[in-house]
Amino acid sequence: MAMRHLQLLPHPLNNFTPKHSLINNRFSFSSFSSTTISMASSNSPKVLVPIANGTEPIEAVITIDVLRRSGADVTVASASNHLQVQALHGIKIVADAVVSDLADTIFDLIALPGGVPGVDNLRDNKVLEGLVKKHVEDGRLYAAVCAAPAVVLGPWGLLKGLKATCYPSFMEKLASYTTTVESRVQLDGRVVTSRAPGTTMEFAVALVEQLYGKEKADEVAGPLILVPIANGTEEMEAVIIIDILRRAKADVVVASVGDKLEIGASRKVKLEADVLLDEAAKHSYDLIVLPGGLGGAEAFANSETLVSLLKKQRESNRYYGAICASPALVLEPHGLLKDKKATAFPAMSNKLSDQSEAENRVVVDGNLITSRGPGTSIEYGLAIVEKLFGRKVGLELAKTIVFTNP
Repeated sequence: MAMRHLQLLPHPLNNFTPKHSLINNRFSFSSFSSTTISMASSNSPKVLVPIANGTEPIEAVITIDVLRRSGADVTVASASNHLQVQALHGIKIVADAVVSDLADTIFDLIALPGGVPGVDNLRDNKVLEGLVKKHVEDGRLYAAVCAAPAVVLGPWGLLKGLKATCYPSFMEKLASYTTTVESRVQLDGRVVTSRAPGTTMEFAVALVEQLYGKEKADEVAGPLILVPIANGTEEMEAVIIIDILRRAKADVVVASVGDKLEIGASRKVKLEADVLLDEAAKHSYDLIVLPGGLGGAEAFANSETLVSLLKKQRESNRYYGAICASPALVLEPHGLLKDKKATAFPAMSNKLSDQSEAENRVVVDGNLITSRGPGTSIEYGLAIVEKLFGRKVGLELAKTIVFTNP
């Protein structure tokens, strides 16, 4: 196999062509604090995203995140009397305002997330109903995902004569209000509808295209990356990988492999994930990358959900990767290194079935990217950036963080 060297790194990167906020020791990976979010200007499109108790958090957060990345001025509004809402799966979201204070505000787009009973709470809010109906009468863009088309827009009479889609189990209900289609995202006139958490990225990008055009939509539709974390995860590796990928403007979902968002990392730093893995598993990803740490790697290896995601990733020839203990303890025993070259933490390298490239700091073999440990994490993150975004972006980022000379 041909091997090339990546010059942005001080050590060679082996590439093989495939055969086919820290406070009190607590770090939270918040989608809203991502440094890649564009600042909205005074003439930016104004967007309303209403949320309620029982809202589906992935649908709300992805919609908000993608629209803010595009530069839209997004107002997150609570349908209750309190800014904080209890979304599904124990996730709390704090709104910018309450719907009752926005009755006379004009928006360019109103986008409704799904989730039950969140959609019921949105439907029963009379101020929101009046606001959305006036918005539609004025010919403005509106949208809904998951159960919201069937439970909110349909009963409000806002889908008459239009084609729409929704969550599969609500399609029969939706059919009583409009013509149903099986599309992942459906545009008809000024309404955009979509199906579920797993289609929300496409939904949000479609909204960007309606607001700004295809060029901007292509710009914000960056790779979607899953970084699992668990008790015992090596915090340096997790944080460095997430940081570098978000600097490159990738959309990174940090998912907890456990029953709580907060995990205790290997050196007692507390990390808080964006979502639980079961929720994150509803989506497909351009890359799944595993940090190391003995306890974390063992948790990954024992997670049927994560292993299933990784196997699907390999089968579909999408990128996957691991660093430190994870190549040896997760990928190897589950057959995810078959016919692949890889590296791992030195003390774990003997567990690799093919150790021919185990001494290299970063190894890329087709859609697999592996690395050795905390000290190679920056190189590893930059190697991923080069694979996903190209050499130029990798070089620029390496200079920005002073990994190479400016």
